[in-house]
Amino acid sequence: MDRDRFVVSDAVWAKIAALLPGKATDPGATGKDNRLFLEAVLWRVRTGSPWRDLPNEFGRWNSVFQRFRRWVRAGVFERLFERVSDEPDLEYALIDGTIVTAHQKASGAKGGLRIKPSAARAAG
Repeated sequence: MDRDRFVVSDAVWAKIAALLPGKATDPGATGKDNRLFLEAVLWRVRTGSPWRDLPNEFGRWNSVFQRFRRWVRAGVFERLFERVSDEPDLEYALIDGTIVTAHQKASGAKGGLRIKPSAARAAG
C-alpha cells in the first residue's frame, strides 16, 4: 500500500482525527486504523467500485462496509464534512446521495415509467 497516494494529508488528518470514533479514550472497541479506514472509503468514492472490490490492503471488504454503515448512522461523516469543507483538496471526495447513480431497477427501467391518471381525470 503506497501511503504517498493517500488523499488525507497530515494537515487534514490533524483537523479530523479527534472527531473519529474508536479512539483509546472512547468507550467500546478501539478503531484499528481510522486513517486507513477513511482512505478505504475515499478509494471507493473515487473509483466507484463496489465494496467487494476493495483492495485487501484496506482490510476485509465486509468489515470495512459494516464500519462505514456504523459511521453513517452515527453522523461521523457529517461532522467530518463540516470540519473539512474549506479544504480545496477534498472537495471532490465528499459526496451526498444526490449525485450517486441508482441501479436501473431503481428507476422502473423495465417497461418504462407507468403514469396512472388520477381518479378525477379518469371519471371526466
